[in-house]
Amino acid sequence: MKLSARIAVPTAALVLAGLTATACAPQTSDNSAKKDEKSGTLRVWLFQEVSNEPKRKVVDRAVDAFRARHKGAAADVDVEIEYIPVETRAQKIKAAFNDPKSAPDLIEYGNTDTAGYVKDGGLADVSEEFGSWADAKDTDPTARQSVTVDGKVYGAPLFVGVRALYYRTDVFKDLGLKPPKSQAELITTAKKIREAKPALYGLAVGGAYTYGAMPFIWAHGGELAEKGGGSDGTYTSAIDSPAAQKGIKAYTSLFGSDNCPAAKCAEMGGNDTVTAFASGKAGMAIGGDFSHAAVEAGKVKGKYAVVPLPGVKAGEIAPAFAGGNNIGVLKSSSHRTLAVDLMKELAGKKTQAELFDAMGFLPTYTDVREVAAKKEPFVEPFIKTLAAGAKAAPASPGWAQIDSSLVLPTMFQEVVSGRKDVAAASGDAAKKMNDAFGAAG
Repeated sequence: MKLSARIAVPTAALVLAGLTATACAPQTSDNSAKKDEKSGTLRVWLFQEVSNEPKRKVVDRAVDAFRARHKGAAADVDVEIEYIPVETRAQKIKAAFNDPKSAPDLIEYGNTDTAGYVKDGGLADVSEEFGSWADAKDTDPTARQSVTVDGKVYGAPLFVGVRALYYRTDVFKDLGLKPPKSQAELITTAKKIREAKPALYGLAVGGAYTYGAMPFIWAHGGELAEKGGGSDGTYTSAIDSPAAQKGIKAYTSLFGSDNCPAAKCAEMGGNDTVTAFASGKAGMAIGGDFSHAAVEAGKVKGKYAVVPLPGVKAGEIAPAFAGGNNIGVLKSSSHRTLAVDLMKELAGKKTQAELFDAMGFLPTYTDVREVAAKKEPFVEPFIKTLAAGAKAAPASPGWAQIDSSLVLPTMFQEVVSGRKDVAAASGDAAKKMNDAFGAAG
């Protein structure tokens, strides 16, 4: 299959890294299964992709391998796969947590959903099985963190996605520029492009692009939140710390007539910035491995390259947000042993390698990613970014409220509009975050 067909699909799925559940459901009571049947039908909910056929074929092969392993003593083991819409997953999955009779045995879920689903009592603790699984030893630490809450593992990582710096090779050549090696160089390079070519944004940025802004905060030593030392493990916002404020200042300095005018860029999200770059309206943009197809389909095809987003010091790579999806077993499943085995099949090395070939999903295993990089050189800067240390959102169910309430975009937009300075905006954001963390427990 051609590269463009392979890579075109992941956007909707990886956007889950920036989506969170907005629907509220009552906390479930203990719905743990009382039996572990070794036969019967396993029900699985996976996410429907924009073009789902390549994913379906890979999943069908994995299911066939699972069935083949369970012939004989459990000849009546069967699997039903249902592909559910990403947009309505929150309501559907939380309803399943509250109604075990209609619930599936396994689900695919976004990695920012982990803590909330664990609090809701929906996911089974599979720490023991994950720890003894041969494939799991090669899972990268960030991916493992995405299925871990309070030291316990609640699923298996399925794929991961990160962002890096796309830049126009023709524009850089024309202006005698080199890829920036520090964030200071990034900012000055963006403004040089804008000055020389006023029709372009130097670096397309967005006030609503939370996951494009996070690397600036992390690169300056800031954090979104810190976990308390108490037994309750409650998070406390760190967005108003001096280090985080430096990162906020660096990011918001890119909004203005000398790079990306606030009137146009304050409301832009991640997709908007990538679209601006792909359509030839920007010299640079922060985009994901999953943005590759959109850029290839745009006006800049053949005129761009990608490097890791630089950190504060020359040669450093800014920590990126690690997005992606996981596969988990529901606590209510009456087929726990079989469900865990199918989870391993669906999220194992063989399946992840095939999902990369079919969909462009970056594997969560370091060795499988190395093979993927040799097949498709464009993923190399994203793999370097992961290797340098990507980060995840706080593992708190309160993050869902923070994200859906647009706490961080509001903060950025208040700064770039001039309504508040960085200290006031970050202080207000910290209060909102702490309210959400406190309510979540």
